[in-house]
Amino acid sequence: MAKAYLVGSGIASLSAAAFLIRDGGFAGSDIVLLEEQNRLGGSLDAAGSPETGYTMRGGRMFEIHFDCTYDLLGSIPSLDDPSKSVTEDTFAFHEDFAWNDHARLVDASGAVVDSHSMGFAERDRLELVKCVATPEKLLDGKRITDCFSAGFFHTNFWWMWCTTFAFEPWHSAIEFRRYLNRFIHLFKTFDSMSGIYRTRFNQYDSIVRPLLKWLTDQGVTVQQGTRVTDLRLAAGDALTVEALSCTRDGRDEEIALGSDDLVMVTNGSMTADSTLGSTDRAPVLDASGSSGAWQLWETLAAKRPGLGRPSVFTSTIPDSTWASFTVTTKDPTFFQLMEKFSGSEAGKGGLITFKDSGWLLTIVLNHQPHFREQPEDTFVWWGYGLFPERDGDFVGKPMGECTGREILDEVLHHLRFEQSPQILDHSTVIPALMPYITSQFLVRSAGDRPQVVPEGSTNLAFIGQYAEVPDDVVFTVEYSVRTARTAVAGLLGLPQPPAVYQGAHDPKVLVEALGTMHRR
Repeated sequence: MAKAYLVGSGIASLSAAAFLIRDGGFAGSDIVLLEEQNRLGGSLDAAGSPETGYTMRGGRMFEIHFDCTYDLLGSIPSLDDPSKSVTEDTFAFHEDFAWNDHARLVDASGAVVDSHSMGFAERDRLELVKCVATPEKLLDGKRITDCFSAGFFHTNFWWMWCTTFAFEPWHSAIEFRRYLNRFIHLFKTFDSMSGIYRTRFNQYDSIVRPLLKWLTDQGVTVQQGTRVTDLRLAAGDALTVEALSCTRDGRDEEIALGSDDLVMVTNGSMTADSTLGSTDRAPVLDASGSSGAWQLWETLAAKRPGLGRPSVFTSTIPDSTWASFTVTTKDPTFFQLMEKFSGSEAGKGGLITFKDSGWLLTIVLNHQPHFREQPEDTFVWWGYGLFPERDGDFVGKPMGECTGREILDEVLHHLRFEQSPQILDHSTVIPALMPYITSQFLVRSAGDRPQVVPEGSTNLAFIGQYAEVPDDVVFTVEYSVRTARTAVAGLLGLPQPPAVYQGAHDPKVLVEALGTMHRR
């Protein structure tokens, strides 16, 4: 029987394993996941306790057209109610706790901005339409700043768009254009964020845990502490993997492949070399490049053309780094004050961005509990800053050099709460510094990412955020799941996934978007 070896245990590999079983007829016992780290789930992480503080490096947002994700999770039972799928649970949660943001933007005075207007001048509208209409091949090597005048980056639209999706002005115009085409249907509700879906708990508890349970119940092997260092390729023009070289528990091993065996590699990692701090200790940036996910891709790309150029995504760390933080408290004061400030119940308010802050801070109060085993007397919220290299407006130093307490102090100064000292004293704050978190958005050209199934491949596919899927958008769960389904379909000769939804091809959506652009 054919076996499949999946390098990594992030959502791409977990999805590929599920598709191999569901669509490809593989037995779970013939699938092996090889994971370097001591935790599973890749970038969909969440951990901690009320005593030590919870932490999650990021949070993922969904919307109605994540077709591959909902198709996959529609096959996976929810942990809380096995009679429902994860997809059904996610839709039910959205029905009960849809976002309706009344305080999307906050200005330097601490006042809520009316963000119903996009704040566009006529030039901004014309440049936006031109960007959407420009063929992607003409944007090779271009930054967003190459397509827009300076005023665009001071509009309500930009502040909302960049903090929702984590774009920065120097990022790729290709990726920005893809996002515009992919999510143009969200324009009309972008200020309220009502078109955004969230899972019931954090992404690890709501997606990774049920998916892992289903896979292990099917007999899938998950082998941790295993770093794949190389793939031995057969001689000749065809791209065929003959063996995997790896290290496990300090020993070198080689896994020989049979003639029908498959290999799927998660190349690169946006959370590689992430570091955590604490309430009283700042995280230390790790720019060592020691991650196996990047080193394996570099090794493979050096062997033959057509396997991408990983250095495009790793060589300018200052352009892809930002910091996030998770706050844990048993004192309900902050949540009570924020509900009054924002006009929304916790879990229904969406993102709040301090648009004039030096770090470009954004915070969100999730529905509680946000962790599956979180006690009723514990509250957890999250935030991030797009510019951790800049000085804070109040603490006077870069976010990347701040302790958790200093980051929270900065946030509280922007909010001007009288109870700030009490909130500070009763909060555990864990900051995270991520050198590659937006590396998939860096300026690129065609060929910098390998095709999911490279030309000439007989048994190798690339999956995850750094494999190329035309038209779809990176930094989403949907992108990783789509690469997994594309890989399984391509290697096994199955039907390809449905086309990527693009609202820009729908006249009704276009008319609504144009109307939104002219709001005053």
